[in-house]
Amino acid sequence: MSVFNEAELAYLRARPGLARIATVGRDGTPHVTPVGWSLDPSAEVIEVGGINLAATKKFRDVARGGRAAIVIDDLLSTSPWRPRGIEIRGRAEAVTDPEPRIRIHPERIISWGFDGAGARTVVRRNAAPQ
Repeated sequence: MSVFNEAELAYLRARPGLARIATVGRDGTPHVTPVGWSLDPSAEVIEVGGINLAATKKFRDVARGGRAAIVIDDLLSTSPWRPRGIEIRGRAEAVTDPEPRIRIHPERIISWGFDGAGARTVVRRNAAPQ
């Protein structure tokens, strides 16, 4: 059983592409940057990739601090305004083998806009510990 609910899984499986990852620098300053991502085959973690990823600030931040958050979202329409998306916070790993990537293990999942009510319905829950 996945840490994501059925609506979130359907969304994540249909949306591989662009997201924003947040990490924390050595001095405590937040760092947010767009990234490519995918849902791993077990549907338990989010994996972030990129060109020369091991040389990036986000990779170093995760290797040092072990935490990250990612937001994957879109607009169903602009009139009326109907955003939907998922924020995933949790423990993160800077993985080097077989290729560099950041692996986020969800500990807190916040999703919105999956019931047709736009941004008004938010699901907040702690994910099961990994």
